[in-house]
Amino acid sequence: MTKRHLITCSVIVLLVIISVFNICGTKAVPTTNINTPKASVIAKKTADSTPRITTLIYKSADADADYSFANEAMPTRNKSVTRKLMLSIRKHSFKCVQSNILHSKADKWFPIIVPILKAYGIPEDFKYIPLVESGFCESTSPKGARGLWQFMPGTARHYGLKVRNGVDERMSLAKSTVAACRYIKELYGEFNSWTLAAAAYNNGEIKLEKAINKQNEDNYFRMHLNRETGVYVYNLIAMKAIITQPKKYGYNYYAVKDLSTGSFELLAVN
Repeated sequence: MTKRHLITCSVIVLLVIISVFNICGTKAVPTTNINTPKASVIAKKTADSTPRITTLIYKSADADADYSFANEAMPTRNKSVTRKLMLSIRKHSFKCVQSNILHSKADKWFPIIVPILKAYGIPEDFKYIPLVESGFCESTSPKGARGLWQFMPGTARHYGLKVRNGVDERMSLAKSTVAACRYIKELYGEFNSWTLAAAAYNNGEIKLEKAINKQNEDNYFRMHLNRETGVYVYNLIAMKAIITQPKKYGYNYYAVKDLSTGSFELLAVN
């Protein structure tokens, strides 16, 4: 009888111990997906588009659109590419240049440029070329390029602009934009890449074609080009970032409305 009683007690104790372990085990199992913390960290990194090298490597494919040109993403995980981009952004930031000048010109130029680009099927990111080419100086370059799109006389005439007898349509924003669209469209047809079309716009299609054949490489970000062309697309991407996210890059501003014209003027408060 005593033995049976001991066996019964032992069984009860064993069942109690098992139930305790089961309860503890249930509490230890997370109620949410085990990958949730990691996903939240990635989402936080993605939402933070501050241009720091430490955050670039965590950016998702969607976030990389912030550092793209005409929907052609740049390889931000490449250290050399990231370094060039950071240098371009720093060069165009408010601390280095009064970027409020660029914002004022963008407000004036873009409403004219963008519809023409769309009409010719040119990506909207090409609207930043005039800011990079002539944002601070709209005069004639030492080589003879003139206007917001910096056309040389021969190229301007080839694409329908009048440059003669005191008439220079390179100075017309609308007409020169049409000419630029025709030129850019031809460049894209030749290189089948918007980044290469932009590079060719700066350096000329003949020189770029020679560089492609010599290096056996047709990815702009992997090519070795002259100093100006080698950073040209980076400057366009940097300009895009600074114009679309001014406060992030050091430009705090407020808008003042001109009652006579109804337009707004951006004034820096830095």
